[in-house]
Amino acid sequence: MAQQSTAPRNATRPDQQVSGWATGGMAFAAVMMLMIGLFQVVAGLVALVDDRFYVVDEDYAFVWDVTAWGWVHLVIGAGLIAVGVGLSMRKTWSGIVAVALAVVSAVANFFFIPYYPFWSLVIIALNVWVIWSLTRPYAIRT
Repeated sequence: MAQQSTAPRNATRPDQQVSGWATGGMAFAAVMMLMIGLFQVVAGLVALVDDRFYVVDEDYAFVWDVTAWGWVHLVIGAGLIAVGVGLSMRKTWSGIVAVALAVVSAVANFFFIPYYPFWSLVIIALNVWVIWSLTRPYAIRT
């Protein structure tokens, strides 16, 4: 009688190679996290340097001082850059932290839409793309 393996069906075994799609997805996510982080840092620095660059209607429900938004973007951007470096070095912790930071970045940019609509929507779309590339199954053999 043949011996059956007790390992889960989709678990990666040492003899199994990681698919090219998985490697490409991780590389894509690492580069995008670095770019999104850089974009966030630039948006934060603009808000800190010139308070009059971002203008919002006073009737918006979530009005913050532009300087506060600058610090939020700066901190998120620094975190995204650090996680992008972690992803490019294939650190184990970086995948989970990258998804969490991409969600935080997307939510922050959602609330930032009245200040700079087009740019916020672009950053949200890039964050969603990163989350998609990090959460799809990697154990598929090609």
